[in-house]
This record gives sequence, structure tokens and C-alpha cells, in this order.
Amino acid sequence: MPAGYISIVLHAHLPFVKHPEYEDFLEERWFYEALTETYIPLLDAMGRLVRDGVPARVTVSLSPTLMSMMLDPLLQERYVRHLGKLIELAGKEVERTRWQPEFHHLALMYHERFVRARAIFEGECGRNLLHGFKHLESAGVLEVITCAATHGYLPLMQICPETARAQILTAGQFFAKHFGHPPVGLWLPECGYFPGVDRFIAEAGIRYFVSDAHAVLHGVPRPCYGVYAPVYCPSGVAAFGRDLESSKQVWSAKEGYPGDFWYRDFYRDIGFDLDLDYVSPYIHMGHDRVFTGLKYYRITGPTDDKRPYEAERALAQADSHAGNFMFNREKQAEFLSGLMDRPPMIVSPYDAELFGHWWFEGIDWLELLLRKTAYDQQNVKTLTPGDYLGIYPSNQVVTPSESSWGWKGYHEVWLEGANDWIYRHLHEAARRMRELAEAYPNPDGLTQRALKQAARELFLAQASDWAFIMKTGTMVGYAVKRTEDHIRRFNRLYREIREMRVNEANLGDLEFRDGVFPDIDYRHFLAVPEPTAALGV
Repeated sequence: MPAGYISIVLHAHLPFVKHPEYEDFLEERWFYEALTETYIPLLDAMGRLVRDGVPARVTVSLSPTLMSMMLDPLLQERYVRHLGKLIELAGKEVERTRWQPEFHHLALMYHERFVRARAIFEGECGRNLLHGFKHLESAGVLEVITCAATHGYLPLMQICPETARAQILTAGQFFAKHFGHPPVGLWLPECGYFPGVDRFIAEAGIRYFVSDAHAVLHGVPRPCYGVYAPVYCPSGVAAFGRDLESSKQVWSAKEGYPGDFWYRDFYRDIGFDLDLDYVSPYIHMGHDRVFTGLKYYRITGPTDDKRPYEAERALAQADSHAGNFMFNREKQAEFLSGLMDRPPMIVSPYDAELFGHWWFEGIDWLELLLRKTAYDQQNVKTLTPGDYLGIYPSNQVVTPSESSWGWKGYHEVWLEGANDWIYRHLHEAARRMRELAEAYPNPDGLTQRALKQAARELFLAQASDWAFIMKTGTMVGYAVKRTEDHIRRFNRLYREIREMRVNEANLGDLEFRDGVFPDIDYRHFLAVPEPTAALGV
């Protein structure tokens, strides 16, 4: 038995962005970049581990909105077109840099990566990346879990708790439909927990969720083993707290690995560096400069004088950092094991797009770490939260504290001066959705379609991404417009349903634009049932 376990949890999420009314829409590139730089390379790396027989276990949470975009035929077709442009651009770069040896090998590298991405997307996955995740799950390398339906920030739904319940129940049903089994775990959006939300997680048949450290550490009673063993909520659902030490080593650009001077610089991209006439066929509408993914410089240091990127040197640094991370976890586990009656569980959750997108070498680092953990030592092994509960089903009962993993640990990021105006609209829409669910238990076909679409519009307005973007000041106009548009659409549907005059043409247009969760059950918005007896623990 090892001295301890390390649980790598990758949270894969994007807000639902689909604009069929435009031929080319800037914010859809978020999805294309994430597929090219994070999710396809992650599938490729995990596939290599399976082929090599490496005994590794990683947890990936797929948000339902990200899954919906992966399933969407229009976005699949547009992504193939996007990849074709990248391959063409990389081919031009191979020719342009032929007499620049410091850049030529990088242009060849990018061309090879884009061609490989297309082969995986179209050939191996049939344009549906969920096939890849399901294959890796069945192969035993991944534990795939879910998230709330549209990544709504659940603690700010306490005034209308049925909306938090609907977010979770919808996510569980959507996951089960596409993976063939209920999710074993749930990623709380932004790790946002409030006492009682675990009741809805239990109702969905989900066994555990991931929280920030202080949710567990400030729980009542105090946890005997801190965050190094799960605790059961009164509902019987397990909470796994984040280990701050291992998390900071990876996510911090200043104190962690991603800021190393040998790693690739994210911001120096040919979309901004080269002449506009040259890159215009490959950027938004031919005139908005955007990232292309082709970047030739390394971080170098706190200077504008960046040096050329050296891929082999960066890979060696990733190998060194993987060894350092494993060594630190060994020492951490050895110390903790002397204080516990079981091996400690070190939970290290990260946003998936840190790996490959923001930290270019992150996927390589992860693969190297998993190989080292499997073969280079015996003290620490990888395990998923679901695995740990199977081995150690008896744990302390604790009520975690309200919390998040945002700045200062609570709700300030999603509720402050730049975004607080949205909540009076979201809460009123939630109250109206409950009213509709109660008033129409057995509606006719058209009214039922309108009720489902009203629920979708509310869900899409509730995405935590919009409040976050307003807070950080990036793409604020788009976040405001998305919030206002979905609330406006919801209110129109509400009036049409109550006045029994649903406009079928308008409804059909909304179903095409915002058609997430085809099987959504609007009755999830009925009043929250009274608490039942806790599950056996």
C-alpha cells in the first residue's frame, strides 16, 4: 500500500457559445482554441498511456455546456473548417521561416500538431470528442464526472434553491444520457458550496463533489484529517477538499511551474506579430487581430525582449518539474501518513485549459508526471475520488462551510459592483420559472416546448462565466449582451405562456439558437422538497 494518493482533477468547461446567425463569430473561437490546444492533446496523451499500459488514474469533469458544444453538428463543421485554416497557415509558415532556423522547426511542429488534431477529431473520434472521453473511461485511465448544467454559481441561488436543484438534476440526466451511467462525482461551479446544496447532489444520485480547502477546514465539526480525507455531508454525499500546496505549484504563474522562463510565452502570437495582410485570411473577419496558436517565443523573463522558444529545452524543464511535483507529494504523503489511520488523499484540482492552452507544456508535464508516478516510486499513486470512497467508505460526517475557490474564498468575484445588477433579474426569472412549473403540470405540445425553452434561457443566463467576465473586464460587452438577451427571451416566453399566445416561429428560432439539453425537464423547477433522512454513511 502506498503512503498516500494524489488525485488530479481537471475541470473542463466553456460557456455555451453558438451563433448560427453569423458565418464567423469571434467568441466561438474560445471553443476551437480549447479543442486544439487542450482537449485533443489531452485525449492524445491519455491515449498514449493506455497504449503503453501505464497504470494511471485522472478525473475530468466535463461541463454540460462544453459537452453540448462537442455534440453540436454546426460547431463540429465549423471546427473542421477552422482546423483547415490553421493547417494552411502553418504550411505557409513552414515556407516563410525556411531560412530562419530558430523558427522553422517550430513552424513544422505546429503543422504536425494541427494535422494530428484533425486526425484525432475526424478520424478517431468521428467529430465527437465525447467518444474519446468515453473510450478512455472504459480503458480505466479517466473518471469522468459532471458539473452544474450551465455552470451557474450555486451559492447565489439560495434565494431560489429550486434553480440550484434544477441545475444539478439536469446535469446528472444529461451526463447519464451520453455516458450510459450516472455521474459518480460533481464539480461544483467555481467550487461554490452552500450548506444544503449537497441534498440536491444526493437526489441526483451523485456520490461526491470537489470543494475548496476552507469549505472542509471550516466545517462543523472540524475535520479530523483536514482536507486529506473526504468528509460526508449530512446528506451522505462526500466532499473532497482542495490541497492548497500542490495546487499552487501548478496554477500560479508567478510561484508555480507555468511561469518558468523556458516555457512558451502565451501572448507573443503571429496573429499580432506579423503583417495584417499576411494573417488576415486566418483571423476574425480578416481585420480583428486574434491569437492563431502559432507562437515562437519563450517567456524569457519580465522583459519585452523575448528569446526564441526551444521546444526540447522546454520539454526537459517539464520533465524536471514533473519530478519535483512527484517528490513533493512523496514527502507530503510520508509526513501525513504518520498522522492518519489511512493513506492521505491529496486532491489537486485545476481548470483543464491551464494545460496546453495557457501553459503550453502542461499536457506534457501531466503525462510525464503520470508515468513517473506509475514507475519511478512506490510511495504515492494516482487515484480518483470515486476510487478512494470505494476503498475507504467510512468517513467523518461534517457540514462544510459556505465557500468558493474565488478571490478571498467566497462570492466577491461573482457579486460586486461590476455585476451585481444581474441578480435581481436572475432571481425574478427563477421565481417566474417556478411559477410556470407549478401552473402547467400537463401542458399541450406547444406550451411544453415553450416551457422547456424558458428553462433553457434561464439556465444560459445563469452561467457564472458572464458575471466573471464582467468582473475581470474582458469581453464585457459580450457578457452583458448574453445576460440581457437570455433574460429578455425568457421574459417574452413567460408572457406568451401566461397569455396563451406562444409564437411558434419565434420559439423555433430560439430552439435552434439556444437548443441545449433537448430532454430538459422544466418540472425540476418545482418547489424544493423537504429534507429526507440522510443516506447511510
